[in-house]
Order: sequence, then C-alpha cells, then structure tokens
Amino acid sequence: MSHIAFLNIPAHGHVNPTLPVVTELVARGHRVSYAAAPAFAPLVASAGATPVVHPTGLPAEDREWPTEMAPAMHLFLAEAKAVLPVLAAAYADDRPDLVVYDIGAWTARLLAARWGVPAIQFSPTFVAYEGVEEDLAPLYDRPEVVAFFGELDRWLAAEGCAIPGRTYVADPDRAVVGIARSFQPRPESVHPKYEFVGPCLGDRSAFQGTWAPPAGGRPVLLVSFGSAYTNEPEVYRRCFEAFGDLDWHVVTSIGKHVDPAALGVPPANFELHRWVPQLEVLSHASAFITHCGMGGTMEGLYHGVPMVGLPVLGEQAMNAARLVELGVGRHLDRATATAADLRSAVLDLAGDPDVAARLAALAAEVRAAGGTSAAADVIEAGLG
Repeated sequence: MSHIAFLNIPAHGHVNPTLPVVTELVARGHRVSYAAAPAFAPLVASAGATPVVHPTGLPAEDREWPTEMAPAMHLFLAEAKAVLPVLAAAYADDRPDLVVYDIGAWTARLLAARWGVPAIQFSPTFVAYEGVEEDLAPLYDRPEVVAFFGELDRWLAAEGCAIPGRTYVADPDRAVVGIARSFQPRPESVHPKYEFVGPCLGDRSAFQGTWAPPAGGRPVLLVSFGSAYTNEPEVYRRCFEAFGDLDWHVVTSIGKHVDPAALGVPPANFELHRWVPQLEVLSHASAFITHCGMGGTMEGLYHGVPMVGLPVLGEQAMNAARLVELGVGRHLDRATATAADLRSAVLDLAGDPDVAARLAALAAEVRAAGGTSAAADVIEAGLG
C-alpha cells in the first residue's frame, strides 16, 4: 500500500475533479491523504482520503477572486508561504510516496523535492504548449507580472529551489490533465508528459443531492454561474424574460449572494435554488447558460449539452471562445446581452443538428479518454 498525498487549493472547481480519483485510488488499495482547508475537510474525507487540515487565506467560494493575473498570483504566493511550514510539520512523520498537486498548490514541488518523492500535477484546465510563451507575452510582459515573478523567484531561492518561478508554476515534470484534448489550444504541440484524461466525474449525490426532471418531457435549460460572481440579479431577470413564456423547464442556481426577493416572482416554468446537483441536471439538459468555468464546461461536453457562455474572468472567456471555435456554443457579453440575445442563442444551438453532431463527437472523445480510471493509472505509474 502506497501513501499518496493530494495538495490543492480551497475551490470546488479544483477539488471536485480530484475526488473521484481519490476514491478510485483508495479502492485500489492505496492510502490517500489530502491537504485541505477546513471547509473542504468533510468533502475529501467522504471521498476516502484522510484530511490534513490547514488554515487558508485564499478567498472562500462565496467571495470574488481578483480578475487580474498579478493580484491573483500574489494570493497564491501568500498562501504558499503560509501553508508550507504547516504541511512540512504535518507530514514530518508520515512522508508520502507520491505527491499529486493542483496548479495553484505551490508548496507541492518544494515539499516533494525535500522528501525525495515524485510529484504529478493535476491540471483542471489548459496546459502549456509549444509557442505559449510568445502567445502570452503581452500578459507576462506587464510590469506588475514581471515584478511578481521576481518575488516568486526570490522566495523559491530562499527555500532552496533553483527552478525559475515561471517554470516552477507552469512546467511540471508530469501532469494529469482533466480536460478533453481537442479543447486544449494547439493540442498537437503539447508535450507528451501531459496526459489528457478528460473530466474525472463521480457520484456526487452524497454531498450535492439528486435531481430529476418534472413529468411532461419538456426540454430542460440549466442556468448556473458557479459560486462566485453570482450577485447580479439583472442577469437572472433577463433569463426570466427570455424563457418565461417558453415551453421549457428552466433550472436556475443563484448561489449565495442573490436575495430571491430581489428577483421578483419567477415564471411558472422556473425552479430556483441556491445550489443544484449540476451533473444530474446536465444529464437531462438540452442547453446550459454558464459562466464557462472549466469544470462546468467539461461537464457540459461530457453530456453533449450546447452552452451559452457569459464569462467574467479571463480563463472563462477563453473557454467560451473555445466553445465557439468548436461550433458547440455561443459567447455573449454578460453586461450587454439582452433577453432576446439569450433566447436566440439557446434556441439556435438546441435546434441545430450540426451542433448536435459536433457535441456527440466531443462527448464520445471525452468519455473515451478514460477520466477517473485513466487518471488513477497515470498516478499509479508515477509510483514507479
């Protein structure tokens, strides 16, 4: 029995994809520990891992993250500086045989090097490809970003690591990639050390509940913008206007921030929730209005659901643009999209047989990639 340690950040979009893999590794006979912020400890325990609880300074799921790169990366660095000694002490007498780490868990490679064990990145999003440095030069050449990487370099050097900060963050020794290969920009130029396994999905009913469509067989539309950036009542009111007189059943997740009373009385064909079991709803959905977080985007592709993207952050906008490039989605501006725009986008996508054919091909690719089982295979291979 090997001891595998997962290191992550406290965000559902990063933790959820790893949980089925944890359960699979435990079923295969491995012991799994999981460094987790207090709010996530019960979740990782339910997957079969032993929580290694540590405090966190990162924004909780119901707080908004910075939308610019440098401020967000400063948060990750501050978290790494605070968490590193805590995890070093927690694992001092129980060193793992392998570390699996999230792209934002910057303590992982340092600790793995000190312990003399391999480390495998678990990426829930896009990875580096040949030419990415040139493509992202306008972003990385910004003075505030250059200054940040200087600070990261100094911290790594002080911790005995000679790897430059940009390499440390973006160039792992090996990685499991939880997205479809065809969704990745320039997939043909990605190094083979990145193993695309597609989304790792499992049974979430224990902590998310279940859902079933009402009788009648009407098409189902899911409207969900994740856990942050949801305090925008006007967007939900536009959805009321767009779909209230349509013979569809509309499931809407409004998150923690919005006061339902501020939305007015929803149309009779709407059901409103703080949270919904998204996978369950998507398995019945004919369309999905989303912020285009990578987790939800992959879940939509897994179930072959066309998506209308209303992104907020840069990665979300990239995901929405990629859906458009693949011919399975629309990208609308959240601030300016009208009710008519929303309705037209949903009906055009849902009624287009070419879109359905492209989605069927993508869903087949996603499922064939192996998901949870394939991810566990890569991790086990890393044990040597």
